[in-house]
Amino acid sequence: MAKDYYKTLGIRRNASQEEIHKAYRELARKYHPDLNPDDKSAKKKFQDVQAAFDVLSDSQKREMYDRYGSSFETMGSGPQPGGPWGARPAAGPGGFTFDDIDFSQFFGDRFGAGGTGIEDLFGQFAQGAARGQKRSAGARRRGSDRSHEITVPFATAIQGGEVQLTLSRPSGPPETLSLKIPPGIDEGKKIRLRGKGEPGPPGGTDGDLLLTVHVAPHPCFSRRGKQLHVTVPVTLAEAALGAKVEVPTPKGIVSVKVPPGTSGGAKLRVKSHGVPSSDGSTGDLIAEIQILLPKTFDDEARRVLERIGQEMENPRAKLQW
Repeated sequence: MAKDYYKTLGIRRNASQEEIHKAYRELARKYHPDLNPDDKSAKKKFQDVQAAFDVLSDSQKREMYDRYGSSFETMGSGPQPGGPWGARPAAGPGGFTFDDIDFSQFFGDRFGAGGTGIEDLFGQFAQGAARGQKRSAGARRRGSDRSHEITVPFATAIQGGEVQLTLSRPSGPPETLSLKIPPGIDEGKKIRLRGKGEPGPPGGTDGDLLLTVHVAPHPCFSRRGKQLHVTVPVTLAEAALGAKVEVPTPKGIVSVKVPPGTSGGAKLRVKSHGVPSSDGSTGDLIAEIQILLPKTFDDEARRVLERIGQEMENPRAKLQW
């Protein structure tokens, strides 16, 4: 085989569809060009992973690939010679054929010399039937749909944008498309691209491409419905005395007020800075406070903290089994 698609995805040859999809998602995130801007080889690896998934996720293509290797896409067969109307009938007992029969004895000169031969009549029947089949098949049939998966950066899924999608073709070079991602797209959302599936028969239409969108994880933010969640670290002094801290959001940096006496785990709401929806509304951003403490304290700081601890009520007084 010129290309080992199983090796590209790092799976066994008898891998299930679930294993194929899982391997693709992991490698797509790993080599996605948007997530590897400094790695020039990432784009090529990403294209190889997509090409392998395109074949192995399709049961028919996978069967052909297992049988013939990566060259299966160039294989095909044309009409065989000697079809029912193209070959001269074989001679029967005694060495005669239809050509030896004088049909004018039965049907008059219409089928005799100078008229229409029986082969011509059969040929007209065959041509008429073939034209009718082509017209009806072309009008009704269309190319098969193709399934594909794509992973987009977290920020693109929230704010929308364009991503590049490379599709392998049975013949010719891969095709690169610019795909528009609507703001607020959900994990697992499907997008249909008309006419980007398998080519249709003569007179028919091409199939569609069905894209399943996956969202790459973010190191700081997470999503829950229309809400964005982020953990905001603050110092002990900021939590105890109150402060204004800057927090990045999809709409830019905002100033969030931390009230005096804020405990770790407290959640502050920033309205309309979450996930946008198709109806024009936008969810909220939930900032969870995390108090960071230094690893060591000097003597003065230690005395202050001990005095504060003595003035506080027991925070575990209501803790019970």
